[in-house]
Amino acid sequence: MIPKGHLLRRINVFVTSVLGDLHEQLGPFYSDIGRPSIDPELLIRMLIIGYCFGIRSERRLCEEVRLHLAYRWFCRLDLNDAVPYHSTFSENRLNRFRESDILRHIFERVVIAAMEMGLVKGEGFAVDATSWRRTQAVITARRPMNSIGPRSSSESVRWLSILRHSKPKRRLMAMPRMTTRVVDPRANDSAVMSAATQGDLAVGSQSAWTAKANKRVQFGYGLNYLIDIENAVIVDVEATPARTYDEVAATQTMLDRAEERFDLKPRRLAADTAYGTGKFLGWLVKRKKIIPHIPVWEMSDRQDGIFSRSDLHWDRKRGAYICPNGKLLKTSGTVHDGRTLLYRASKRDCDVCAIRAKCCTTADARKIPRDIHEDARDIARRKMKTKAFAKSRDERKRVEMRFAHLKTHHGFERLRLRGLSGARDEFHLAAIVQNLKTLALRTLGPPTRRRASYA
Repeated sequence: MIPKGHLLRRINVFVTSVLGDLHEQLGPFYSDIGRPSIDPELLIRMLIIGYCFGIRSERRLCEEVRLHLAYRWFCRLDLNDAVPYHSTFSENRLNRFRESDILRHIFERVVIAAMEMGLVKGEGFAVDATSWRRTQAVITARRPMNSIGPRSSSESVRWLSILRHSKPKRRLMAMPRMTTRVVDPRANDSAVMSAATQGDLAVGSQSAWTAKANKRVQFGYGLNYLIDIENAVIVDVEATPARTYDEVAATQTMLDRAEERFDLKPRRLAADTAYGTGKFLGWLVKRKKIIPHIPVWEMSDRQDGIFSRSDLHWDRKRGAYICPNGKLLKTSGTVHDGRTLLYRASKRDCDVCAIRAKCCTTADARKIPRDIHEDARDIARRKMKTKAFAKSRDERKRVEMRFAHLKTHHGFERLRLRGLSGARDEFHLAAIVQNLKTLALRTLGPPTRRRASYA
């Protein structure tokens, strides 16, 4: 009854392989006495169905599995077998699945399967991040928020403290909580109340106040993907607050983990300008020996007609800048803010300089800040002029397509689970499903469609 080209039939062989040691991994988390437990493989297979077909509600997922023949076949349920109750997913997610980190284990098994089939080359990686916000509410507004909202910041603190403890769920109250106030200065009263209705107050310390892509300012989490460019296999995934700083730091974590778990050491990494900071490029070039195909984040170019840092020549042998008038700018060697060296010209040279008006303006002498990782930035600048960089720029779109597919094909527009741990679970399941579909496409080929025959 289930056609050979059906998605579940195509990925079933891979799912069976990666779930082979599931019972061994979860064995310590089950009791030998008491009522028989629900098979964890059944729960995982049901979750894979939900993320494959965009069934975001676990209540609806149970109904669909109960009614759909292909879903029952994939879950290895007979026509008369009972479907688990929806709360079973919550119980396992908060206990066995989270304590055992089983979703991470399954994700890595899928990556290993892709490597064994030759789909991961390990030569070039690409990284990117996108942000999602939560949709499920911890606190449900019973009246319009403008009728019960606070009138001042101090009142917001008091009101939010009351709301935080108003829902009698002891297990959720025992989980890590946020502070009772929103620290971000952009979080005005109306935004705070909006966050309260979305339930982000319970986990706000783990999410971040963000306004990416010119969207509405809101709390959000960042989905970070590290993919192998060859076949767009997701090599690693990480959940972070939706802040650029955390997303760049997550890339370091993912690269280290890919090397530790899979012995993957890419020669080049493609990313957008957000990753083109001196600190990250220095770590990438000096420590990991990875060629950065990343546009440098430039902040020194001036638009007012005054000489920029790029107008001065860097003399690597003498360790000094040479100004357009041929004078040296030297440094004392003091590192400012932990990352910057300051190069200064002589005041006597600047006082008699004929082009002073276009250089140091009102300052006594021209000063040039130089990042301690500027050498790595120079390497990235030189790579930006090569054909290999242009190719990587086009290939980097494959990671962006992963995010687009999540939103368009899998209904993954908002997060449903609470906190950073909930975001991590959702992101791992999404990456597992996307890699399974890639395995089926690359090894079995595109599905064939049966043509209807008419007598």
